[in-house]
Amino acid sequence: MTSIKKTAAALALGLTTALVAPAGAQTLNVAWSQDATGLDPHTQPGFASIRLLELLYEPLVRLDANLELQPAVAESWSFSEDGTQLTFRLDPDAVFHDGTSVTSEDVRASFERILDEATGAVARANYTSITGIETPDAQTVVLQLDGPDAPILNGLASVNAAIVPASAIAAGTIGTEIVGSGPFTLAERTPNANARLAAFEDWHGGEIAYDEIAVNVLPDETALLAALRAGQADFALINDPLVATLVPQTAGLELNAAPTLSYYVLQLNAAREPMGELAVRQAIACAVDRQDILDAALLGEGEVTGPLTSPAYRSDPQGLFCYEQDQDRARALLAEAGYADGFSATLMAATGEPPTASAVAQLIQSQLAEVGIELEIEMQEMNVYIDRWLAGDFDMAVALNGGRVDPYTMYNRYWTRDGNLQGVANYIDDTLDSLMSEGRIETDEAARREIFANFESHLAEMAPWVWLFTGNTYTAQREGIDGFEPSPTGSLFGLVDVTIPD
Repeated sequence: MTSIKKTAAALALGLTTALVAPAGAQTLNVAWSQDATGLDPHTQPGFASIRLLELLYEPLVRLDANLELQPAVAESWSFSEDGTQLTFRLDPDAVFHDGTSVTSEDVRASFERILDEATGAVARANYTSITGIETPDAQTVVLQLDGPDAPILNGLASVNAAIVPASAIAAGTIGTEIVGSGPFTLAERTPNANARLAAFEDWHGGEIAYDEIAVNVLPDETALLAALRAGQADFALINDPLVATLVPQTAGLELNAAPTLSYYVLQLNAAREPMGELAVRQAIACAVDRQDILDAALLGEGEVTGPLTSPAYRSDPQGLFCYEQDQDRARALLAEAGYADGFSATLMAATGEPPTASAVAQLIQSQLAEVGIELEIEMQEMNVYIDRWLAGDFDMAVALNGGRVDPYTMYNRYWTRDGNLQGVANYIDDTLDSLMSEGRIETDEAARREIFANFESHLAEMAPWVWLFTGNTYTAQREGIDGFEPSPTGSLFGLVDVTIPD
């Protein structure tokens, strides 16, 4: 592999000429249609940001394509017998892009930053069981927990729990300079246009079989397919099932597809009337035809789902409240709530990613109109959408939210009283909060499945959101691009295993 040397200047954002690939460098040309909206790994919830950041930063542990825990910055880990201590041994070969070693002090500083409410870390609620962080030596970290925390390891397997340099935290440069320990460095970036990621020659995870990734941000999904066909892209992330169906019809292109944990959902803001009325929310749940929306917007490429999408906890959603469309019941519930003539509201959706959001919004609009609910659709650019979503500034929102292997790490930030995204959910009750707490400390898997089955049933009946369906994750590649394994998380970390023709 041709070596690409980094300079300190090349680590700063916004550079367009700092790094020049040597002659003969092997480049993997990647294309996607939505760029990152921010570069702070602790505060970014959007898929577009996460898929870039996970190539630059590393958490303590990560999930592989089979959803099994694997080492990342940590090479090993163990719980104490009573479950109140979690000890990590760091990989002594892990170094940041500036050449400094990843140490226990960096881990402590990272989690102190994540747990500081002022940071606005999107996954903070996953780590609130941490009461202390001990660093007996440079390669050992001991997390002191307030009690057994069965899901915490899965919660740590996220770039939202990335380990960043303590020096960068002190300097206040997280999100403005990229100094991670991941497999690539950010050499160049023009937001919403392109980026170049240089393979990090000192990455402790092993050698990468090519020198760099050149990313092009294209205007839409059809442009991705055109770039693949023209040989301008070797690999592309595809979100539109219609475009995905066209890939196998093109000679020289291959499609990767996998069911995903992420879920489409109609979020109702119970802090705004009339969504604060249980009967109104239940009426909306009864008015929608989930399968019809899935068939029309995603070509049926997915499954109707309840709140739990992990294979270990997922069940038949037909046993949940009003999962078969029942518009007569919807009208009766609206009348019970005092809205026999319906009401008007706005429905927010994002442009770009997923490209199907507009179609989902229009189908919901049409179905709710049949029971007297008139919706005005507001399509927002992704960065505006995320800001409004985090602020809870909407009546209703079409969202594609990330799933998790464990229900607790998937939902505690929304459905616990101290969840850091309670302001997005805007609904909580004692039952949800209690079941979340029980699920965190329970270590018996059968008992946990029962707890979260009750949680799912209650959540669907209270209908603060209306869960719709899961889809597939798609990537496409030119022949000769080998080694990528799709993941249910939608992660592109598997690009480190790709080989390209000489």
